[in-house]
Amino acid sequence: MRILVGAMTDPVSNSVKPHPAARIELARDQAGCVVVAIGGAWQLDADLPDLDRIDAELFTEPGPASIAFETSDLVAWDSGLVSYLASLAWRCRERGIEVKEDGLPDGIQALLRLASSVPERRAEGRDEHADPFLRRFGLDFIDLARSTGEILAFIGEVTLAVRAMLSGRARFRRSELWLLVEEVGADALPIISLISFLVGLILGYIGDQQLAQFGARIFVADLVGLAIVIQMGALVTAIVLAGRTGAAFAAQLGTMQVNEEIDALRTLGISPVEFLVLPRLIALVAMTPLLAIYANLMGILGGAFAGTVVGGLSPTEYFTQTVAAIGWNHITQGLISATVFGAIVAVSGCLRGMQSGRSAAAVGEATTSAVVTSIVFIVIASAGLTIVFDAIGLS
Repeated sequence: MRILVGAMTDPVSNSVKPHPAARIELARDQAGCVVVAIGGAWQLDADLPDLDRIDAELFTEPGPASIAFETSDLVAWDSGLVSYLASLAWRCRERGIEVKEDGLPDGIQALLRLASSVPERRAEGRDEHADPFLRRFGLDFIDLARSTGEILAFIGEVTLAVRAMLSGRARFRRSELWLLVEEVGADALPIISLISFLVGLILGYIGDQQLAQFGARIFVADLVGLAIVIQMGALVTAIVLAGRTGAAFAAQLGTMQVNEEIDALRTLGISPVEFLVLPRLIALVAMTPLLAIYANLMGILGGAFAGTVVGGLSPTEYFTQTVAAIGWNHITQGLISATVFGAIVAVSGCLRGMQSGRSAAAVGEATTSAVVTSIVFIVIASAGLTIVFDAIGLS
């Protein structure tokens, strides 16, 4: 970059006059302040004074207490002068010398401020002040405790909103609820059909390979049917909804945070949890069990495809064995799990969306965090529910 200002023209011939040569002079007063007088034309294509000699005179012992500038005779300058002054100011600050920039033109002062505002680049991979392990562990534990408190507080707000809905006092748009039901339910059928069918197909192939060694291929129907109905159907549905619907909820609410729409609701005295979170929670809790039932059917069809094509079973044999193996207690386990998973996806997505910052990057982070949070708690809840079902004899 080359900046040129202060060009002098002859008003008669309208031609540029030659500029006087660049010069720099030093004067030290009794208080130890060095006045740097800069005059002439400081341009890159002109002959500049010997700056090394000036630096040697400037920083001789005893060094100056401060440096000031006088530029009344400066007629033209470009980036060459700015570069020199920036370097001079940096060396002065290293030595603890005060630099007074008041005597410089406004343009030079602005460029010097801009140059000093750019942070120094640190070499990648170098961490000269790494935190000790105990400090990092403590900070992570504090973050975990704080995030746990935020999650519990949000669950409390959602519980109050559900109570307000049961008493008929919750304020949200019913028309939006039906749109959310369509988005969560019908729009998710294609992806759930594909994933559930393939999961059933995989289970059928693996089961047939093992059971064929004992001549018990007919029990592939039991294996696939029980695995899908008890656990895999609800789990696959929940994970698909976490990546599809939970992320969408987080992005929607995060964008509302950026646009200050949630702040506007609070200003109007409307609870954002009731108006935004509650309809999404209702839609997911209502639709996830229905989607899980559909996923069960598609998973059983996938297992039937493997059992009939690879195992040589007839469709009648396979489905008869499946019906005999599956009981209402197994279906109940799957529906309870699906309902819990749907609530987890809704709460996780809305929580991260409400916690989002007010930038595009923050919305992206909230979306990613919503998916991760949903899947982690879905797996934890799945393990916990399995233990509970076994303890109460529902298995």
